[in-house]
Amino acid sequence: MSFSQEKKKLTYKAEIQEVNDEKFPGANILIGNVKMIHDGVELTCQQALYYQKQNFFKAFGNVFIKQGDTITQTSDYADYDANSKQALSWGKVVLKDPTMTLTTDTLQFDRINQKLYYKTNGTIKDATNTLKSRVGNYYLETKKFIATTRVTVVNPEHHLETNHLDYYTDTGLAYLYGPSTITNQQNKNKIYCERGFYNTKTDISHFLKNAKIFLKERTIEGDSLYYDKKRGFASATNNIRVIDTVENFVSKGNYAEFFEKKDSLFIIKKAVAISIIEKDSMFVHGDTLLVTGKPDKRIIRTYHNVKIFKSDLQGKCDSIYTNQEKGITKMYRNPVIWSEQNQITGDSIFLLSNKETKKLDSLKVFDNSFIISKDSLSINDFNQIKGRNMLGKFEKNKLRMLHVLGNAESVYYNRNEQTQILETITVEISSNIEFVLDNGEIETIKYITKSDGKTYPPSKFPDDLRKLKGFIWREEEQPKSKEDIFINNGQRDTTPVRKGNPPKKEDRLNQKNAEKKDKKTDLKIN
Repeated sequence: MSFSQEKKKLTYKAEIQEVNDEKFPGANILIGNVKMIHDGVELTCQQALYYQKQNFFKAFGNVFIKQGDTITQTSDYADYDANSKQALSWGKVVLKDPTMTLTTDTLQFDRINQKLYYKTNGTIKDATNTLKSRVGNYYLETKKFIATTRVTVVNPEHHLETNHLDYYTDTGLAYLYGPSTITNQQNKNKIYCERGFYNTKTDISHFLKNAKIFLKERTIEGDSLYYDKKRGFASATNNIRVIDTVENFVSKGNYAEFFEKKDSLFIIKKAVAISIIEKDSMFVHGDTLLVTGKPDKRIIRTYHNVKIFKSDLQGKCDSIYTNQEKGITKMYRNPVIWSEQNQITGDSIFLLSNKETKKLDSLKVFDNSFIISKDSLSINDFNQIKGRNMLGKFEKNKLRMLHVLGNAESVYYNRNEQTQILETITVEISSNIEFVLDNGEIETIKYITKSDGKTYPPSKFPDDLRKLKGFIWREEEQPKSKEDIFINNGQRDTTPVRKGNPPKKEDRLNQKNAEKKDKKTDLKIN
């Protein structure tokens, strides 16, 4: 086979040239200022063997290879095959081009494909990063580096670990394949994914497949994560979980935005906030979930079509405001809660929790307060208590005491404790009434001020007294499981995921005005 049409002639020179067929059969021995030139590559060294028949060059000592005006390489030894244009260098190999410096022990240089590769650990340094891997391939024309096995990329701000990385030395773009972790050198925040893109110069990244961001006080998970470190902004899409590691609080949804510097989180599309309380958890769902503030002063706002589910407490309203520091949850606009057999309504409802145990402590119902429970044996009869405001006390997450303040009225069905036969029905009117409940049923009644009432036998109870004014039974709205919180108007929420907008300005203003009004009312009751 002739190579004369495909390759240029190899030329060389040296201070001393000799032949020793006994020691180096078929080789020209070159000593002192050896220089070899072949098709755009120039090699210099201290000594060399040139096998003319094979067109093969072996260089020893201070080997220097130069290709064009941009690529240089030094090493202790090098082999060069002029026929295949393959160079093998070993011993303190250092290769440089305008964008990076590569160091390794053994380096293969494929001049035809302009490809460098090593299998014995290598390091690449560019203007931004230091990249290390056990195996590496570098393409000189595209400035693309493919690193595999124990790969790290380090700069003053980040430390990246993976087993497969595509990296472009001119742009600083990195493409991750397989389990990968990026650690912030300054605050130790971490990012994990199994596929992703990372711009090492702008600190903008996009991660897929088991993507997670581990912040100081939060972990963000999603099918897709976008993160801009300099802006402190992250967005996530599909199967999102935001775990608050300080407050034992989890947020879920299908689209989220997180603003790190403002410590605020915005979630839509099946948004749900989960407060983990011992073995039981409270689930709160709404069209929009907004979480703001540091852990010790965190505020959670849930807007529109809000539903609550806990094994022993359920609720529904238009919007909810929760202050985790004060342990208070405020329900606005046609709120209702269900505790055991009791339905409780009012213009607004406050739930107060013990800040240490996170368990429900007390209940406040403002204006038009109403509590209803079905009679134990009749589906059409209801025990009822209404008044201007109510205060309730929980014990072991069960409503134990209820204090009605102002214009108190009640209808109560009295049954024989042994036979459960309905004996009488009592209607009472008083300024204030105090009830003690046992398993959701009234155990004792105490009238704080003089009452005006009457007890009727069941046969003579007037129909117009069976339901107090304002009576509405809302059992069909009650979520019976945590899955039910996503059902609105009888239809399960199947809205396709799409980037949404934050709560409207008027919604936030309306809620703030309601909060101000409730603060004044709260002071009167306290």
